[in-house]
Amino acid sequence: MEKRVGVTGVGVVSPIGVGVKEFEKALFEGKNGIKRITHFDPSLYRSQMAGEVRGLDFKKYFSTRQIRRMDRFTQLGMIAAKEAVEQSGIDSNKENLSKIGVLVGSGVGGLSTIEREQTVLLQKGPRKVSPFLVPMLITDITSAQIAIEYGFSGPNFSISTACATGTHSIGEAFKIIRRGNAEVMVAGGTEAAITPLGLAGFCSMKALSTRNEEPERASRPFDKERDGFVIGEGAGIVVLEELERAKKRKANIIGEIVGFGMSADAYHITQPITDGRGIKEAMEKALNDAKISPEEVDYINAHGTSTPLNDMVETQAIKSLFKENAYRIPVSSTKSMTGHLLGATGGVEVIACLSAINEETLPPTINYEHPDPQCDLDYVPNEARKAKVKVVISNSMGFGGHNAVLVIKKF
Repeated sequence: MEKRVGVTGVGVVSPIGVGVKEFEKALFEGKNGIKRITHFDPSLYRSQMAGEVRGLDFKKYFSTRQIRRMDRFTQLGMIAAKEAVEQSGIDSNKENLSKIGVLVGSGVGGLSTIEREQTVLLQKGPRKVSPFLVPMLITDITSAQIAIEYGFSGPNFSISTACATGTHSIGEAFKIIRRGNAEVMVAGGTEAAITPLGLAGFCSMKALSTRNEEPERASRPFDKERDGFVIGEGAGIVVLEELERAKKRKANIIGEIVGFGMSADAYHITQPITDGRGIKEAMEKALNDAKISPEEVDYINAHGTSTPLNDMVETQAIKSLFKENAYRIPVSSTKSMTGHLLGATGGVEVIACLSAINEETLPPTINYEHPDPQCDLDYVPNEARKAKVKVVISNSMGFGGHNAVLVIKKF
């Protein structure tokens, strides 16, 4: 018999709030986290705004030495993981640590470290490059740092599937527990790619919104006037736990992961396949895995990036799978508030789904002003909505055609 998997802790660092309480409050208020970039001068760029995590005092969480030896993406991931582990009530001193694993991914990794040390190399030569360059930039290092912090010696690796990273990480961690290879997994995604090179790359692709005069209105998923996504940063980490174990220790069970599906478009390096069959197949597989019918779904947290193609394709996929029922199911994109957190987005959005279930409130899609005939579903426009929510799905689609979908259920 397959093991059931509960969520017993969550941690979030986002452009609309650090910590779950602050994030949840902002989420349901429809708060906007997108402003002009402050990490560096963006004046020369086509897109000059981002969902930055602002006002975070890293010295509250790390020693000066630790800060120097960790890229920002790892720092954000560690802060979210600390909140999640603390909330779960797991005590390293009382656990069999070999049964607790970590699976935290990043789409990009330590980009700011690469940029800084490349400058050192060119200006001062190879002998001046930091010995911490490699361990700071590699995408698996956040998983390693979390394990070192707590002594968790179970399965430990990372996944990198661009914008589907967080969802793939939680999905695979769920499977690890279900198979019996671990009892607890710390899982999710983290990203900090708002750097000169990162922004330049996305600008050159013409993937980003250029609504620089009104950044707070730039991320507008499913709106007819959308003109690209807005880059963001952050981390979303969950503690997954074998359900009987969690019940035995009287843990607070926030929700249950019941299904995971994935697929590949096998089509294009950046564009989703135009008929949406890739993300449709991942949703279908996730529901089959959960043994849940499409009619039982109460809410869809969409990938909803605010790019013309993605939003149209995802809408088409939802209609193709759910048929007439698609018009009954509320769909929203929290990227309208946070921007697109790349590899962290799946982790943060799973936490948004858990909040929707427990608060019986659907997060809105803000900046929805101009209906698009190609995007004609119920996108929970502009204001949060009270609703009974038992079953939700969370969609992620990454460059390279990676699709990942989680089904989450009220416990």
